[in-house]
Amino acid sequence: MEYKLFIDGQWVNAGPMMEVKNKYNGQTVAALPTARREDVDAAIAAAQRAAQVMADMPAYKRAEILLRTASLLCERSEDLAKTIAAEAGKALKFARAEVDRAISTFTIASEEAKRLHGETFPLDAVPSGEGYFGFWVRRPVGVIAAISPFNFPLNLVAHKVAPALASGNSLVLKPATSTPLAAVKLCQALQDAGLPAGAINLIVGSGGTVGEWLITDKRIDKITFTGSPPVGEHILAVAGIKKVTLELGNTSPVIIAPDADLDFVAKRCAVGAYYNSGQVCISVQRIYSQKQVYEPFTEKFIKATDAMIVGDPLDERVDVGPMIDSKEVDRIESWVKEAQASGAKILTGGKRDGAVYYPTVLTNVNADMKVIAEETFAPVASVISCDDFEESLRQANDTKFGLQVGVFTKDIDRVLKAVKRLNFGGVIINDTPNFRADHMPYGGNRQSGLGREGVKFAMEDMTNIQMVAIRQSS
Repeated sequence: MEYKLFIDGQWVNAGPMMEVKNKYNGQTVAALPTARREDVDAAIAAAQRAAQVMADMPAYKRAEILLRTASLLCERSEDLAKTIAAEAGKALKFARAEVDRAISTFTIASEEAKRLHGETFPLDAVPSGEGYFGFWVRRPVGVIAAISPFNFPLNLVAHKVAPALASGNSLVLKPATSTPLAAVKLCQALQDAGLPAGAINLIVGSGGTVGEWLITDKRIDKITFTGSPPVGEHILAVAGIKKVTLELGNTSPVIIAPDADLDFVAKRCAVGAYYNSGQVCISVQRIYSQKQVYEPFTEKFIKATDAMIVGDPLDERVDVGPMIDSKEVDRIESWVKEAQASGAKILTGGKRDGAVYYPTVLTNVNADMKVIAEETFAPVASVISCDDFEESLRQANDTKFGLQVGVFTKDIDRVLKAVKRLNFGGVIINDTPNFRADHMPYGGNRQSGLGREGVKFAMEDMTNIQMVAIRQSS
């Protein structure tokens, strides 16, 4: 099936056609054109024209469009889930969960569109403000460039698109080249919901060309990007003076205290480490278990890992499908072999079948190994024994990243100590770092990014505060 780009309310052809492959069997599932320089220019120009239309649109109308979009996504949910499973290799059960989350994201955005407001401000709190009345409001920034990753091709697009529209902006959307189809279908839903022409524009192409044209264009008022730290750093270097939100990497740790329910923890960690083949920026990667429970937990974790069903993501029974491409399998395979050469042991897994890498548990690892120091973004987790809770906190914190961390304990003193000590954007108690509710503030510290997502919080980053001071006549 052939699709087109979406520019200024029209589905248009553009540059050379690009095939989208089923990540499990390699078959072509669709094709669509890549954007040329003139297509990117047309998309930005259309967004510029629509920016004022969106800014002037009453909040209730923006809310109605977003709610109709959520309804259309619900009606088309099974087609969307199968599209995600095919183009991203995500197990169908998790693809369906992603669609459900995207519906929630748009529903929340429809509500938050009606809550965007400012405050009165007491200018006469200082002598120079005597005789003035003040208030501030939030105004949309204008044109937003949204660049989304392959691992959540619908909901991470939704987390950029929904708050941008809710706050009265227009967008140019560039989804990942390996998984653009869910974004195409989202644009179809937005069009059917009555979104004005130019309010969202879809372009497709490589980051090195299409992405570069987009982020360096001075007509773009804000960039929101989810992807790797090196690309995020490049964006900051070349974007110029504009607002930037970055959602980057993590080496997600889990801390297990001796009072944790080990059966529950093992099952949650297995899902958290291996769903979507570990290709989630908050996938369980480093598991720090106190030595009193290290052996029983490791045994239970291996059992839970081996219970994961690997295969075709469109099979209802499957838990773990392929990675996004064979190059990524080559990379993680080399990382694991490098760790083995330095003393790491494979307790289960460590094998591949084409684009599939089997869920893998490592031990005897150290902090210098890539599987610990860098984001694996693969179905590989390491179990590490620690002398005590303090040592677990120290090792979990010993990273350049800081997105989310999971802590399993029933002890409130440990909980409070973890919250105080851990330098992460999210501390998840009695669950894995994978937990995310789509309305909560979500984002990282350190090299994990800048700004926060979660609809309300993204809308704050997608608006500017406009101060109004009125001098009152005497």
